[in-house]
Amino acid sequence: MRAALCLGAVGAQQPLRQWGQQRQQESGRRRAQQQTRLGGRRRNNPFPVPHEWYQPGEFIVGGVLSQSFYNFYEILYKEHPSKNLFDVSYMVPKFYQHVLALVFAVKEVNENPNILPNITLGFHIYDSYYDARMTYRTNLDLLFKMHRFVPNYKCDTQKNLIAIIGGLGHDTTFHMADTLGLYKIPQVRVESDANQVPSFYRMVPNEAHQFVGIIRLLKHFGWTWIGLFAMNDNSGEHFLQTLEPLLSQNGICSAFTQRIPEQLHIDNVDEMHDIALNMYVGIRDNKVTTFIVYGESLAITALRTIIFLSDPTNKENTSFIKVWIFTAQTDFISMGLLKVWNVLLFQGSLSFTIHSQNLPAFKEFLQSVNPSRTQGDGFIKGFWEQAFDCIFPNLDAPMDVSGMCTGEERLQSLPRSLFEMSMTGHSYSIYNGVYAVAHALHGIHSPRSKQRAMGKSERLKLQDLEPWQLHPVLHDISFNNSAGETMSFTDQREVEGGFDIVNIVTFPNRSFLRLKIGWVDSDAADGKEFSINEDMIMWHNDFNQVMPISVCNDYCCAGYQKKRKEGQKFCCYDCTPCPEGKISNQSDMDDCFGCPEDQHANKKKNGCIPKTIKFLSYEEPLGFSLASLALCSSLITTLVLGTFVQHKDTPIVKANNRDLTYALLIALLLCFLSSLLFIGHPGKVTCLLRQPTFGIIFSVAVSCVLAKTITVVAAFMATKPGSSMRKWVGKRLTNSIVLSCSLIEVIICSGWLMTSPPFPALDMHSVMEEIIVQCIEGSVTMFYCVLGYMGLLAIASFIVAFAARKLPDSFNEAKFITFSMLLFCSVWLSFVPTYLSSKGKSMVVVEIFSILTSSAGLLVFIFAPKCYIIILKPELNNREQFLRRRM
Repeated sequence: MRAALCLGAVGAQQPLRQWGQQRQQESGRRRAQQQTRLGGRRRNNPFPVPHEWYQPGEFIVGGVLSQSFYNFYEILYKEHPSKNLFDVSYMVPKFYQHVLALVFAVKEVNENPNILPNITLGFHIYDSYYDARMTYRTNLDLLFKMHRFVPNYKCDTQKNLIAIIGGLGHDTTFHMADTLGLYKIPQVRVESDANQVPSFYRMVPNEAHQFVGIIRLLKHFGWTWIGLFAMNDNSGEHFLQTLEPLLSQNGICSAFTQRIPEQLHIDNVDEMHDIALNMYVGIRDNKVTTFIVYGESLAITALRTIIFLSDPTNKENTSFIKVWIFTAQTDFISMGLLKVWNVLLFQGSLSFTIHSQNLPAFKEFLQSVNPSRTQGDGFIKGFWEQAFDCIFPNLDAPMDVSGMCTGEERLQSLPRSLFEMSMTGHSYSIYNGVYAVAHALHGIHSPRSKQRAMGKSERLKLQDLEPWQLHPVLHDISFNNSAGETMSFTDQREVEGGFDIVNIVTFPNRSFLRLKIGWVDSDAADGKEFSINEDMIMWHNDFNQVMPISVCNDYCCAGYQKKRKEGQKFCCYDCTPCPEGKISNQSDMDDCFGCPEDQHANKKKNGCIPKTIKFLSYEEPLGFSLASLALCSSLITTLVLGTFVQHKDTPIVKANNRDLTYALLIALLLCFLSSLLFIGHPGKVTCLLRQPTFGIIFSVAVSCVLAKTITVVAAFMATKPGSSMRKWVGKRLTNSIVLSCSLIEVIICSGWLMTSPPFPALDMHSVMEEIIVQCIEGSVTMFYCVLGYMGLLAIASFIVAFAARKLPDSFNEAKFITFSMLLFCSVWLSFVPTYLSSKGKSMVVVEIFSILTSSAGLLVFIFAPKCYIIILKPELNNREQFLRRRM
């Protein structure tokens, strides 16, 4: 026997003693009543007479349905002979439905003329007392006796055991397998386990479906911080070893893992207190809202006891308001003093259950159950007394009439924690197990399958059929039960299908409803493996019908990303803002991500907004100002050119090569106008022309300046007697300098356009909030070659002008050219680093400014003094004055 009553809680020793006193009084009353029924005799037999129910037939379906009785007397009294506190059996009334499901299935089979005609199916049902010794004892009873216990001797041929339906517990099933496996008797199980035994046929789906369902359920609701409760046995250990890696793989953490003890001696208060302390701390954790409970139905009993002892007044404590997720092995049960405890604490719980169908005939069958009309049922009196809290009269001894069972009590009046009128999943599995055996027998005895199954042509007599001969047919069986569902086994001898997901709705009268809200079946068609209707869920009232949250810390808002906390599980993290240029548009994101190229992050970093298209346009103030400045400068240059043309015959205009002056002014005019190519939406033509045009025109301008300076030096040298420079002074020298220097720049630009010409492109990355429409140089090397050659000409002009600045002359241009070229070189030397450090339209602005500044410098320093004399000092612009100044 194993009784999993987990008792004790923090600071609850006094309530525990009070509860123990109540339990002692209750036990004393029960013990006195039981001894009265037994004639005042104490049972000293180490193997008490098992509770059983027998109905004869050609074939017997045996049932060892565990967990029906918890016999405290058999273990606790023998371990502690001096203690008489618990020498009484307590039954779990709810499990009586499993017995009735087997009986009902046999009854339907026998009444169905299409299954096993002219053959009566019988049954023999035993209770295992949830004890290994009793399980072995009942196995021997099923195999070898009819009315008397004679081990290893079959004394009655009428009892032809053909198959056995095992109980809900893993241990009970494997204790049965130790004996029954020797005889290869088919064992139909109503619980699932990872271990495989050849003679086992599981009437429940593969437990892997349930693991998948748990993970899908947690991910659906976003519960990542959960508590785990599991029975402290092999099945609980297997559950934890399987589930915990799945949780980690799916981003879910277990806040704690608590094992529920299999057995506690209720008189050991200290032991119960220590166990309750560990469980109590986990339950009171406010961060953990979701608990998963794995284990047989005693797990519920343990949890209810712990919570009761922490709140003996039976008032709901909001610290225990959680979302409980129960596995299919667990059921809500009440027994003993637990019957007076409500189940409101588990309101809104979610439970995986074995799929079942409503059978109206089964409900009618339950309504007909009555102690006076049931023959051979060794369970019903114990069930009736436990369920209705009454005692059947003993005719041999006088008894108080108060609290007597009348037999007229109605099952439908019991709360669901004591008994359910609708067939539960476990009962449905037992029901289908009987039908599977019946259809297998029917298949063997049908004429078409006899030779295939038995390998013989002669007729097989009923009494000659051995249980092991049922395996070939049972493995491949497929049938429709009375509910219209098709039942068949997989290759692993497990029934096909999945699990239902139900919502537990509780009531103050200790009853509850199961509301189906979804299902899980990994073998279903794509898209139907998991389904849940969240709108149907009735959460606990304290949640105000808002989906609970179970996380280690608050979710990270949009615009933030997770940052793991050192030394803690990965489900516990801090929230940090997204890096610059990245966003998170959902809560609780692991990493931020970048926006599409044509969008950028908003200020809150929780969304993307379209980038604005930017280029230096005429409409914006800066573009308009630069364009206006270029036009004004062009106009001034035009006026200067007009002034020089108008005064072309004056000495000051003729003094420094009049044609070269006109060429320089025209080049400067084009330089100012070339800056307009950099303003406006860049197109293929403008991108193709802007840099080469700028380079060639500036080269012409600087070449003209270089020619002017060389002309000054050559003219001075030509004035010396016997000088050979006389033949070089004139238009031939200046034209050669201008043409040759400009031609080199033209060649460079032509090569640039032919090899890798500039083209328009969109720059998505230089400026985060903008899409810059710009011209790509194509070949950066060629671009800097153009600038470098122009700079080389400027430096040469500066050097020559600087050397000739002090030559005697009536109007020496060299000194003015020196200043202009100094400014020109300064502008373009500073242009390179400024241009490289700029982005977007700022690069265009820098280049336009450099063009305008350098052109204006040449115009001002070279032509302003001449214009001053021509316009304001015309008296100085005559031959006599010119010669006088020269002398």
